[in-house]
Amino acid sequence: MLNLSYRTQRMVLIWAFLFIPITLLLLFSYYPTFDLFRLSFMEWDGLSSREWAGLDNYKRLMSDKETFQVLTHNLAYLLGGILQNIAALFFAILLNGSLKGRNIFRVLLFLPFIMNSVATAYMFDFMYDYKNGSINLFLDAVGLDFLVSRWLGDENLVNFSLAFIGMWKFMGMNMIIYLGALQSVPSDIYEAAKIDGANSFQSFRYITMPSIRKVIELNLFLTMVGALEAFEYPFILTKGGPGGASETFVTKTVNTAFNFNNYGLAASMSVVLLLIVLLVMYSQSKVLNRGQD
Repeated sequence: MLNLSYRTQRMVLIWAFLFIPITLLLLFSYYPTFDLFRLSFMEWDGLSSREWAGLDNYKRLMSDKETFQVLTHNLAYLLGGILQNIAALFFAILLNGSLKGRNIFRVLLFLPFIMNSVATAYMFDFMYDYKNGSINLFLDAVGLDFLVSRWLGDENLVNFSLAFIGMWKFMGMNMIIYLGALQSVPSDIYEAAKIDGANSFQSFRYITMPSIRKVIELNLFLTMVGALEAFEYPFILTKGGPGGASETFVTKTVNTAFNFNNYGLAASMSVVLLLIVLLVMYSQSKVLNRGQD
């Protein structure tokens, strides 16, 4: 090593440090993705040998209307995600100012994000309980007993109830991202705008929004992906019930693989979901960047 030139030593060190992360990336990201695509063209029950099925899994998937109907359940998560971003941006702007005790409020709002998802699910399971849940008990105590509901047992409410859990948990993370973006905007611009007579709304519209536009795009993309990939809360709390009302595309994919032992069809469902995510990402980029260079 000492006899090598500086340039050669530098390249050896660079590739040596890159070897482990690249190897891990290939083994745990690219290879599983490639194998997923390959498995989607096969019939496999998880035990016997794989058999080539061609496009049969995709034909079966496209002919099953119920599989894609569950995507309508994900709309509740999308609505919750949009409200989550609005709330996160509001609190970020509020806590970016000179509010007294703002650091304490930042910690309190971020705290749900660091909580374990399973613990969060069971906490809300207790809160949503029809007889002894804190939400219904509170509504009854303040005279709003007409709002008492079976939050996880009503087909019309279950998806919104589950989406609220995700909104509560991830709002703090979005707030921190927005807060970091807001703090990167030079204060001189706001001072100049104030001197020119701009009010708070005009400063927000013409300075804040354009400055954090890319961050908003990122958070909206993550929100849409999260809505499409909703899994843990319906899986833990409702198992897709009542009557399949809270089943999502991912929970249906998991059930297809592990309950019905049809790994080939489940793989094709995963590929279709991946394509939907890519389509959403492309569409969002086109819509949000319309009129931009």
